[in-house]
Amino acid sequence: MGDPRLLRVAKPVTEFDTDVLHLLLKDLLDTMHVANGAGLAAPQIGEDLQVVVFGSGEPNPRYPDAPIVPRTVLINPVITPIGEEEQLDWEGCLSVPGLRAMVPRWSKVRYTGFDIYGDPIDRTVDGFHARVVQHECDHLWGKLYPMRVRDFSRFGFTDVLFPGIAQTEED
Repeated sequence: MGDPRLLRVAKPVTEFDTDVLHLLLKDLLDTMHVANGAGLAAPQIGEDLQVVVFGSGEPNPRYPDAPIVPRTVLINPVITPIGEEEQLDWEGCLSVPGLRAMVPRWSKVRYTGFDIYGDPIDRTVDGFHARVVQHECDHLWGKLYPMRVRDFSRFGFTDVLFPGIAQTEED
C-alpha cells in the first residue's frame, strides 16, 4: 500500500496469446498459489495491464467454508452489478499486509472480458465468487479495499481483530 502503481488505472491488453501474456499468467498463477490466495491482479506484481486471475477449482485452505470458484483468467474486465443488494464481509489483501476490514460488495454481478486467447467470457455470479472478482478488478482501476470501507471500527490488524487465530496475508 502506498506504491503508486497500485493507484493507477491499468492499460487494456491489446494482443492475446502472446509469449509475454503467457509468462505474465504463469507468474500470476505461481504467486497466487504460493500465497494460497483467492486471486491476484497484474498491478500487484508490478505489471500495468488489465489482467486478473482468481479461483482454483478446488477448496482453498485459507477459505475452507467458501464455495469453489473456477480458476479464471480475466482480461480487460467489465463488471456490472445485478440489483442493488450488497453484502458485507471480511477482506484482506497481499498489497495491504496484516490488515483486514469489513468491505461492502455487490451481492450479484455480471462480468465480461476475455481469456488469454482473446475468447470472450460472460458470467453472472454471486456470493464469494462475486466478491473475489470485484476485489481483483478493483486493482485494475486503482482501488484498494480500504478505499471501500465505510465503518472504520471494523478495520484493523488481523492479529488484533482475530486473536489466537493463525492468519496469513490474503487477497
